Amino acid sequence: EQEMKKKRLAKVIPKAISQLSCCTLCPRSCRVDRTCGETGYCNTADRAIVHGYMPHHGEEPPLSGTFGSGTIFFSHCNLQCSFCQNEDISIKGEGEPAEPLQMAEAMIRLRDMGCHNINFVTPTHVLPFILMAVDLALDRGLDIPLVYNSSGYETPETLALVDGIIDIFLADFKFWDFRTAQMACNAPDYPQVARQALKLMHRQTGDLCLDKGGIARSGLLVRHLVMPSELAGTEEIMAFLAKEISPRTRVNIMSQYHPCGRAVHIPSLSRPVTRNEFRDALQAARQHGLHLVE
Repeated sequence: EQEMKKKRLAKVIPKAISQLSCCTLCPRSCRVDRTCGETGYCNTADRAIVHGYMPHHGEEPPLSGTFGSGTIFFSHCNLQCSFCQNEDISIKGEGEPAEPLQMAEAMIRLRDMGCHNINFVTPTHVLPFILMAVDLALDRGLDIPLVYNSSGYETPETLALVDGIIDIFLADFKFWDFRTAQMACNAPDYPQVARQALKLMHRQTGDLCLDKGGIARSGLLVRHLVMPSELAGTEEIMAFLAKEISPRTRVNIMSQYHPCGRAVHIPSLSRPVTRNEFRDALQAARQHGLHLVE
């Protein structure tokens, strides 16, 4: 399997690097020349900025298991939700530049600490550098699943670059309605983009597959953050997952929305989710027969 990944990487790394000179890695298609230091929406030029890496015990149980998910947090973001709880990382860009070799060494350290997987958080805008790092890490014996931890705002072309390399997609489906997406993250195309992206992710990796210990080895796990006043369109998203992705889709329905950052000043986003709203979201997932991940 690792040899297959090496062969895929040899093909896709040049394609990924070539995109940096007129960047279309994400649906915003800024078309800036990042190789010359230009930056677009994600404010990232020709190197990945890493906020940190660690065994993360707060991910879903199939990912965190006993020894944690080997999480690498990338700074900046191509979506920049107004309510982001990690604004210092995703918008302000706190972190340090990292070369592919440094990232590869971090992956091996995480593996040696017993982590069940390597978890790339917000990877889209730095994918070329991640692929180079994975190539180096495979040479050093990396042999645990790779997790693509994504907002769901992905192009088909970028997802094609990770086909056969990424084992697990941990993907958000945030909003069903373009008006909410426009208000929350200035991306009215998000619902349409995410629907297509999740179909491709599932086509590549299938339903989430667990080993005998309950640890994920491959497949798709979807996250959905419940929002106030049903702004996220939870019912519609659950119906879509059951009917157009798979009735066996594993979903984490999350309750922790609270207004922070710019969302404090947007009236419809300025309150937390109520218990009843969260209960209704869980019920929607159950009614459509989806597998809940607590």
